[in-house]
Amino acid sequence: MVLPRLQLAPARLLHSSCSLKKTLQCSCSFHGIPTPSVRWLMAGAPVGVNGPDSGLQVTSLMLGPWANSTISLTEQPEMGTSLLCEGKNPEGTYALSILLMSGKSSLVPQTFMDGLIQGVFYGAIAITLLFLCLVPLIVKHIRMKQAKKIAAIKAENSLKVRVCQEPEMSLRPEEPEKPHLLRAGQGTHCPKLPGEAR
Repeated sequence: MVLPRLQLAPARLLHSSCSLKKTLQCSCSFHGIPTPSVRWLMAGAPVGVNGPDSGLQVTSLMLGPWANSTISLTEQPEMGTSLLCEGKNPEGTYALSILLMSGKSSLVPQTFMDGLIQGVFYGAIAITLLFLCLVPLIVKHIRMKQAKKIAAIKAENSLKVRVCQEPEMSLRPEEPEKPHLLRAGQGTHCPKLPGEAR
């Protein structure tokens, strides 16, 4: 019995991903015949496989024509560091370049935005409380003004009513012996009060 001859295939990338939890983890999956070897390069320098290497740990698994490899970064990378995942077999090479950005650089804008949002929120609360405290004072001020106006109008009206109800005495007597008295309604223009007959 003759075994079928395997058709050769260059290494090609099937899947890649990166995730950030406590550490940054990136993985690459290659397929090829013969099985591709996978290596990682950080800033152009190869990273050791299955062993800690200055904050980096690489784990690789090969099964049939598939090769999977994962790198874990326990330390924050420098801004703009490149990470290269390379799959290679005699038929060809495939490489994926990943540009790493420091999490610290995005922390400042995020902190600024959080502070800005908190500032706007607390400012709105302060303005609302100030407004709620000032409303009763403004209402009290308006009522006091109205009360003063009403009191002034009542005082003016009561003075007119008093003048009309009290008899007036003339200071110049017509005759030297008899003083001349004016009765209410004589010589003055008094308003007619409700219920008063003329």
